[in-house]
Amino acid sequence: MSEENREAALEYAHGADPDQIETPAAPTPSSSTQEPSPTASKTAKPSPTATESSAAVEKPKTKSTRKAKSSEKPAKAKAKAGTALSAAHQLTVKGRAPKTGYDRANFGQRWADIDRNGCDQRNDILRRDLQNVVIKAGTQGCVVMSGSFLEPFAGTQRSFQRGPSSSQEIHIDHVVALSDAWQKGAQQWSQDKRTQFGNDFLNLLAVDGRLNQQKGDSDAASWLPPNKAYRCPYVARQVAVKQKYGLWVTAAEQDAMVRVLSSCPNEKLPTSAAIPRDTDAPVSKSAPRSTPKPTPATKKPQPKPKAVQPAPKPQPLVGTPQQDGTDPRFGTCKEANAAGYGPYVQGRDVEYYWYRDRDKDGVACER
Repeated sequence: MSEENREAALEYAHGADPDQIETPAAPTPSSSTQEPSPTASKTAKPSPTATESSAAVEKPKTKSTRKAKSSEKPAKAKAKAGTALSAAHQLTVKGRAPKTGYDRANFGQRWADIDRNGCDQRNDILRRDLQNVVIKAGTQGCVVMSGSFLEPFAGTQRSFQRGPSSSQEIHIDHVVALSDAWQKGAQQWSQDKRTQFGNDFLNLLAVDGRLNQQKGDSDAASWLPPNKAYRCPYVARQVAVKQKYGLWVTAAEQDAMVRVLSSCPNEKLPTSAAIPRDTDAPVSKSAPRSTPKPTPATKKPQPKPKAVQPAPKPQPLVGTPQQDGTDPRFGTCKEANAAGYGPYVQGRDVEYYWYRDRDKDGVACER
């Protein structure tokens, strides 16, 4: 095999594009018929032919071409109008503002009833995201006692049971964290807009409490759900919230959003709708009273029947400010605080009238 053909074969064996390999031409026969002397043949090195020189020039070109091809980046997914990917490209990109002045209270009452359906936002989200929901009796279809759901962050089946400690196993997450919003535009908002943002159904999600604490106030650049199958819907919801409220993103955050949504370019932006109370859900009941067995006829004196207890007064409707009413969800301020409720402010929160304001400062159930 000639040197030229050997070079070509080695290029092909190492993965070179066949279209880039120059096929060497046959060597041009010498016009001279005089044989070189033995001395000349031992000392003189043959000069390369024109074909060999050409192959030597073309060889670097072939390698550089192959290297250029291997370094080419795959084409980005084209963003279709109306998709989360398209919206992510359109978000304003700016640097993160200082966190100075941030406080949870800047976003209004925790779990306020902003849609005025008589039920706070936490229970609204539990009724929306959970299945097999059981409602507490006397709360007009509002307070969730138990339920189950496919938890989105981990992708595992979870259950919810209301209680002083068990309630905290399931959190209501702000998909766009309040602190993150504060650093990306919310500082300039009115109090009413921040309250609306902090309780917007679009920005609320029932999730695993441990993973929600792990997330903290991270954006898409620094935290994504461990459940990779949920990353597209999660990022799409962040994009929808930031677009709705005019919040900006950092360059790293937008890159992370685009990277995730490029794997699902047809992912739509989620929307938010009011949540009605689930008055048809099963209601939790106390233990049934035992029915006394009939006493057989006998001459012995019969005990006097127990006095029938009067029926309890009906619980006030949730959301109705009644001075003499009581909280249908909790018996004491301590129980309300343990479940994440309170304090209640006079003139603003209907729950204020259900508790005693011991120090007469206009605030009940202070923590």
